[in-house]
Amino acid sequence: MSFWQSYRGLNSKARLGFGAGLLVWGFLGLQFSDKAGEKLGIVPTEADKAALDKMLPRIHVVPKEK
Repeated sequence: MSFWQSYRGLNSKARLGFGAGLLVWGFLGLQFSDKAGEKLGIVPTEADKAALDKMLPRIHVVPKEK
């Protein structure tokens, strides 16, 4: 049985609880990941930040001719 079929087999309250749990898990991950990284000694260096900034896509606006 696939994961999707198992999920669809749950009653509506269980699916709602599962979805809410995923949202809470994601929110907590966003809130505490930086603090956990600092405690574990996994802090990005300035070189890491510069390399990441270099990989970001750039958007260039081209004026539209009439």
